[in-house]
Amino acid sequence: MLFFEFLARLKAEGAELDAAPAGARDPVEREQHAERQLQLALQHRAQQFTRLLGKGPNGEEPEIAANIQLTEEELARIQEMNARAAIVLHYGANDWSQGQVEGLRHQFAAMGIEVIAITDAGFDPRRQAADIEKVLEQRPDVIVSVPVDPVVTASAYRAAAASGVKLVFMENTPRGFAAGADYVGVVSADNYGNGAASADLMAEALGGEGEIGVIAHDADFFVTRERREAFEETLKRRFPKIRILIEEGITGPDFAREAARATETMLRAHPSLKGIWAVWDVPAEGVIAAARAAGRNDLVVTTIDLGRNVALEMARGGLIKGVAAQRVFDQGVTEGILAGYGLLGKPAPAYVALPALPVTAANLADAWQIVYRRPNPDLE
Repeated sequence: MLFFEFLARLKAEGAELDAAPAGARDPVEREQHAERQLQLALQHRAQQFTRLLGKGPNGEEPEIAANIQLTEEELARIQEMNARAAIVLHYGANDWSQGQVEGLRHQFAAMGIEVIAITDAGFDPRRQAADIEKVLEQRPDVIVSVPVDPVVTASAYRAAAASGVKLVFMENTPRGFAAGADYVGVVSADNYGNGAASADLMAEALGGEGEIGVIAHDADFFVTRERREAFEETLKRRFPKIRILIEEGITGPDFAREAARATETMLRAHPSLKGIWAVWDVPAEGVIAAARAAGRNDLVVTTIDLGRNVALEMARGGLIKGVAAQRVFDQGVTEGILAGYGLLGKPAPAYVALPALPVTAANLADAWQIVYRRPNPDLE
């Protein structure tokens, strides 16, 4: 979308922007005014996503993460417990998982909780079930985990709960589990909100019209299903001139390579495609590689999760035009606090969420610090 068309739409949405300075003919003054307008526009867009749009995996109403806190007295009680925790990941080979682990380690250190194990199931549910069984041999007090498959892993989590382990889930829960009885709570990004934000970013980059493709996750996984549904529903509702021509599913474990093959298929079948949406950043890397190989350096790509590679692609002015980011460090911190609720027996909300963070090249460096709580010199 052209810059001034973007501003006009934001004004229609209620954004308060500066009036043009009277008689501003000086090029420097006009450039400064344009920059000011852009910053106000980005602030307006960010404010749209400080609210939560989606519900939890079992239809729960969300509690905002900022409301999850421990008092000094509660923190001191937890520190006296000398508790031990394990982090059982679905998939560890991405920046999302590493950011979560950093947040968890930070919060657990403040609570005096020792991290005794971190496992990576490589998106294999049976391997994750085996990871849980092995972790239980070390007798943790807390397990923080994201289930690969809500059905296949359920019995392993059930055994952990029966042994007295306090379970805190990331993003999703095993089938048939009840909050407060079988687990403390689940902490998640607002996945529906992230899907909606990524649709908005795609529309901005395309100027509100064009034919696109979708790379989806072909699995029974709440997180990625919510993202895709929100993306598609937002386009249909708000941007009817953007048409999804083709959708390809990927199953892993090599998500980047599968996405590259899917992109090759899409571009051969529909050379008119102006953009492709990828369900998270690793598949988006495959989209970028295939598009470049096909000479489609004009392709618009948007995705979810601000991984290092897509961030660098955006910083260089490449194919990534927008990312709906999760606040992964803060999510890990919140999971750690919720584990403290479990150890104390303190009532906890069933579902806690963090709002989406829309990212473009204009706010990339600041967004990285929000997501990971550390700077990235390559983006400045």
